[in-house]
Amino acid sequence: QVQLVESGGGLVQAGGSLRLSCAAFGTIFSINAMGWYRQAPGKQRELVAVITSDGSTNYADSVKGRFTISRDNAKNTAYLQMNSLKPEDTAVYYCNADKVFIPTGVRDYWGQGTQVTVSS
Repeated sequence: QVQLVESGGGLVQAGGSLRLSCAAFGTIFSINAMGWYRQAPGKQRELVAVITSDGSTNYADSVKGRFTISRDNAKNTAYLQMNSLKPEDTAVYYCNADKVFIPTGVRDYWGQGTQVTVSS
């Protein structure tokens, strides 16, 4: 059993910063990619940023230059540094672990979500 635990969400004024963390707990051999997705009210869940095990990254156009994703493979933890936040960044942010290798096979996992609210 693998669990993703997210932290770091909250309320911030426009222009401010937040740092999200996502830690994977359990018997894990490796994780292919870790990413952050977000879902605003009435909208579909969308990719924010993803990082592979070798450090390659990909960002949504809307966050390029403002958000930075990183990970610590030894701790099975991913981080999302969010700077210059805008009201349109308000959403529930979900952590995803893609292709997690565990003793019984390979599967994907999602975190429970953390609310990020940016006030204008």
